[in-house]
Amino acid sequence: MLERLNALYPVRYTVLALCVLCAILSLFTLVGFGLGGGWLLLFGGLSALGAWDVWQTRSSVLRNYPVIGHLRFMLEYIRPEMRQYFIESDTEATPFSRSQRSLVYARAKSEMDKRPFGTQLDVKTEGYEWINHSLAPTQVGSHDFRVTIGGPACTQPYEASVFNISAMSFGALSANAIQALNAGAKRGGFAHDTGEGSISSWHRLHGGDLIWEIGSGYFGCRDEAGRFSEERFKANALDPQVRMIELKLSQGAKPGHGGVLPGPKVSPEIAAARGVPVGVDCVSPSAHSAFATPIEMMQFIARLRELSGGKPTGFKLCIGHPWEWFAIVKAMLETGVTPDFIVVDGAEGGTGAAPLEFTDHVGAPLQEGLRLVHNTLVGVNLRDRIRLGAAGKIVSAFDIARAMALGADWCNSARGFMFALGCIQAQNCHTGHCPTGVTTQDPVRQQALVVPDKADRVFHFHQNTLKALLELVQAAGLTHPGEISAHHIVRRLSENEVRLLATLLPSVPPGALLQGASNLSNVFGFYWPSARADSFAIA
Repeated sequence: MLERLNALYPVRYTVLALCVLCAILSLFTLVGFGLGGGWLLLFGGLSALGAWDVWQTRSSVLRNYPVIGHLRFMLEYIRPEMRQYFIESDTEATPFSRSQRSLVYARAKSEMDKRPFGTQLDVKTEGYEWINHSLAPTQVGSHDFRVTIGGPACTQPYEASVFNISAMSFGALSANAIQALNAGAKRGGFAHDTGEGSISSWHRLHGGDLIWEIGSGYFGCRDEAGRFSEERFKANALDPQVRMIELKLSQGAKPGHGGVLPGPKVSPEIAAARGVPVGVDCVSPSAHSAFATPIEMMQFIARLRELSGGKPTGFKLCIGHPWEWFAIVKAMLETGVTPDFIVVDGAEGGTGAAPLEFTDHVGAPLQEGLRLVHNTLVGVNLRDRIRLGAAGKIVSAFDIARAMALGADWCNSARGFMFALGCIQAQNCHTGHCPTGVTTQDPVRQQALVVPDKADRVFHFHQNTLKALLELVQAAGLTHPGEISAHHIVRRLSENEVRLLATLLPSVPPGALLQGASNLSNVFGFYWPSARADSFAIA
C-alpha cells in the first residue's frame, strides 16, 4: 500500500508538506482571530528550512528528506553519548570502559571505590591478568612512593612520585584545566608535564613541580625562525619550578607526525607561552632541527642539562623502527652521554587528536615499547643509570603495577587526570566544544570547570590511587612498587593455560649486547648489528 502511494506521491516529502499546511492554517487563524503567531513562526521557519533543504546541493539526504533529514544528523551527533550511557557494557573499553571511568570519578571525589559481589571481568578470557599475592604480606608505612631521577651527570636530582601527570599542553587543555592540574600536583607533591606547548602563566600560578617538555617546535625556547634558542631555554629552564627537562621525539597519539595549531586558535596567551606570533599558524615539525644523528642528539641532551643547571634531562618517545632506538643506545655508548630518564609512550595513549590511521596503526603499544627499551638498557649495562617512565592508558593501581613489572620506574597518566577533572569521554577534544570545559579555549565553556574543586579532585585521585597501589604492594609481600617484576604478573593464554609475564616476554642478560647479538633472537639479533651511532638509518 505504501509503495503504491509512494509511486503517486513521494512520501518522504510528507513532513515538509505538513509544515507548509500548518503554516498556512496558522496564517489564517492569525488573520481571522489574531491567534497562532507563535505557530506561524514555527511552521513558517520549518517550511523555509525544508525549501532550503530541497534547493541546497551539499547533502543528498536533506534534498530527498527535507526537514526530517535533520534528525539523522542530530542522532548521529549524540550517538557517542547514547552508546556510552545506554548500550555499552561496564567493561567495554571504547577507549576507557565505564568501570574504569567510574573508578577514577570515585577516587577523585574520595567516594567509596569498593565493589561488591565479585569481579565483573571474565577471568577465563584470554588476556586476563592478575598479580600473585603472598601469604606473608608486608606492612609499609606510607603510600608516598618516590623514585630518584638523576644520573651521574645530574647535579639536581628529582625525587619524583611514581604517579604523575602526563604531557598535555595549554592550548589543548583550557586555562582552568591547567590551573587545576598544577594546583593538585602542588598539593600532592607530584609532577605536572607541560606538554610541548611550553610553560604558560597558568602553569606558574600555583607553583606545582613541572616537567618541561620540548618538542620539535621548540616552543618557549625558539628564535624568530623557529630554531632552538639557548638564551630563551635558560630563561625557563633555570626556574626552580621546572624540575626536569624532557625532549619529545614522538608521542603515542601520532608518532612520526607533526602538528599545526591554526592561526585563529593562537590567542595572545598561547602565543606568549609558545613564543610565536598571535594569529599565525603554529607548526610542530615532524622532526627536530637541532640534531640530525643519534650522536648529535646525545650532545644536545648534554647541552640541555648543562644549560638547565644540571637538572634531570631525558627524552620521550613511542618506539617505531627498532634500529633507530638501538642507534640512540649505541650513541650513548660511543659518546659516554646518557639521559637521566626515558619516557616510553605507548601507541594506545594520547589525548591529542590525530589521523585515524596514526591512532590505530602507528607506533608500538606500551608493553612492547617499554620492554624493548628496558631490555636494551639491561643488555648494555646502562639500566641502573637511566630511569624509565611509562605512559599509555594508565588509570588504576594495577595499571601502575603492571607497567613496573614491564620495567618502568614510574608512570604518567593523561586521560586519567582528565577524568579527575570531570572529563566524560565525549571525544570532542579537537572541536573546542568540550562539554566539561577541559579541552576548550571557549571562555564560557571553561567556566564549567571550577578550579578549586577540580584541584581537590586531582589531588584525591592521585592519593587514592597510590593508596590502592600500597595495598597491592603489601599483598604481594613487597615494600616498594619498584620491586614488582614480570615474575609477579600472570596472564591467561587460553582456558587451560596461564603463564608468568617473565616466561612470555623476551629478556636480555646484563651486558649481552656489549658482546654482540649473535646469540640473541628476534629483534636484537636482527637489528642490533645494523644500528649505527652516527645515523638513524639502518646500515
